[in-house]
Amino acid sequence: MPSFDRPKPPVFERVEEERLHRKQRLAAAFRLFGKFGFSEGIAGHITARDPEFPDHFWVNPFGVYFGHIRVSDLILVDSKGEVVKGDLPVNQAAFAIHSQIHEARPDVIAAAHAHSIYGKAWSSLGRVLDPLNQDACAFYQDQALFDDYTGVVLDPSEGKRLAQALGDKKTIILRNHGILSVGHTVDEAAWWYISLERSCQAQLLAEAAGRPKAIAHDTATLTHSQVGSHTAGWFSFQPLYDRIVREEPDLLN
Repeated sequence: MPSFDRPKPPVFERVEEERLHRKQRLAAAFRLFGKFGFSEGIAGHITARDPEFPDHFWVNPFGVYFGHIRVSDLILVDSKGEVVKGDLPVNQAAFAIHSQIHEARPDVIAAAHAHSIYGKAWSSLGRVLDPLNQDACAFYQDQALFDDYTGVVLDPSEGKRLAQALGDKKTIILRNHGILSVGHTVDEAAWWYISLERSCQAQLLAEAAGRPKAIAHDTATLTHSQVGSHTAGWFSFQPLYDRIVREEPDLLN
C-alpha cells in the first residue's frame, strides 16, 4: 500500500493571513450550518479567536441568517463585549458563553453552538452519548455534561460555570439546551459540532428501534485515538469546506 502524509492545518507567517483564513473558515461553517438545518431563528453562534488580539473573537452578527453570512459580515468583539469591528450588534448569549470558554481555554481557537434539532432532543435526556458506532467514538470520554438549565445564558457568570463544566473536553451536552463543541481550529470545532449532532441523531434512532449495544471500553478508547484527534477533526472538515466554497463562493466576499 502506498503511504502518504495526511494534510495538516496551515501555518502562517503573517497575522493578516491567519486572520483571513480563520474568517473564511468561520463564514463557511455558518453556511454549512445553514445548509444542514442548524439555524433556529436568532439562536446559535460560532466564534474564532483573533490571532493578533487573543482576548477578541470574531462571531456572527445578531439576527443574520447563517446561510447569508459572508466574511465581510463577521464582527469582532472584545473582552468587554463591545463590537470593535462591524456595524451590527453581538448576541449577548454568544458573548456570555464564548468569552468565558475562550478565557478558560487558551488552547481553544473556535467554539460552536446552535439549536439543532437532534442536539436539543438528546440534551433533554441529561446524559452524554454512548460509543455506539465508530463516529461516536470520537467523543468517547471527551464530552462533558452541563447538568443545569436556568434559562437563556446572558450573564458571563453562567458562561463561566459552563466553561468549568466543559473542562478540557472538546464537546459538552447542555441539558435542556443543546450541544457545544470547541477546537484548535475553526475547522475542527465546526466538524465536531456537525458530527456530534449526527451522533445524537444516530443514538436517538438506535434507542427508538431497540436496545443498542455499545462498543467495549478498550476498543472505544482505541477508536477515539484514531478518529478523535485535533488533526482528524480538522481534516474531516476539508471536504465540506471545498463543497460549500464551490457551491456558494460569495461567502468569501
